[in-house]
Amino acid sequence: MSRIRTVLGDVEPERLGACDAHDHLFFASPRLPGQELNSVSAARAELTAFREQGGGSVVQWTPYGLGRRAADLPALSRDTGVHVVAATGLHQDVHYAENVLEELRGRLAEVFVAELTDGIGTSGVRAGLIKVAGGFHALDQHVRRTMTAAAEAHHATGAPIAVHLELGTGAADVLGLLCGELGVPPHRVILGHLNRFPDPVAHLQAARSGCWLAFDGPSRAHHATDWRMPDAVTALAQAGFGDRLLLGGDTTTAAARSVDGGPGMPYLLRRVRPRLAAVLGEEVVTRVLTDNPAHAFAVDWR
Repeated sequence: MSRIRTVLGDVEPERLGACDAHDHLFFASPRLPGQELNSVSAARAELTAFREQGGGSVVQWTPYGLGRRAADLPALSRDTGVHVVAATGLHQDVHYAENVLEELRGRLAEVFVAELTDGIGTSGVRAGLIKVAGGFHALDQHVRRTMTAAAEAHHATGAPIAVHLELGTGAADVLGLLCGELGVPPHRVILGHLNRFPDPVAHLQAARSGCWLAFDGPSRAHHATDWRMPDAVTALAQAGFGDRLLLGGDTTTAAARSVDGGPGMPYLLRRVRPRLAAVLGEEVVTRVLTDNPAHAFAVDWR
């Protein structure tokens, strides 16, 4: 029977509620010095603000080695009443010191499987998805190594694979590797950041593969394409792919949290939802926020 693996245990898909399908409660990278998400109290306030807007669940895409704080997630979920899904996986190599990557070499799949089935470190918290990342219009050796390990972990557990597309590019190459060469079923792949590369042809090609299409990170000041997101989502829904769409906030810096003056997690329901409902209708947007993530993250766990 399909279940969603949350930090408090496996739950029925229908319990997920309105879902922020890609976000971060905790995140720390050397590429973003001084902007770390590492405050438990701020994470609690952000989840509470999201819940007050009608939010039911958040999927944290923070992977291995980037400050997940897995041990803090169960209490945050219990305190706020918001389901939280944690991730295993690995980001681009630029987010890690070389010694970290060297220590993982040759055992990535083993680490991913252990975090999905036994727990992250000594926390006992099991991950519910595998997060990996592509490159800008290309797949380098690190990406191929990481995605190969992710595919092995998927085949061992059934876990979905969520992909950071660099600036929204490379979807065809990612699908060619994961689904073509490595045999991952398309419906187990979630492509993130498609809003950053608003190419309708690329979007339709990805949609036709059967994968999930995530539009995440709205209202970024440096994303000139943000205003085109409703058109992109509408075009996909009208083409018959409304049941493949996901929405997320992707809060990666402290300044972006609502409790620190940014849009944060609540923005997804407070502003993005009515913005999309105005062009798609409330019924479709509700399905995108509730039914779709319930299917995307539900797994017959092995």
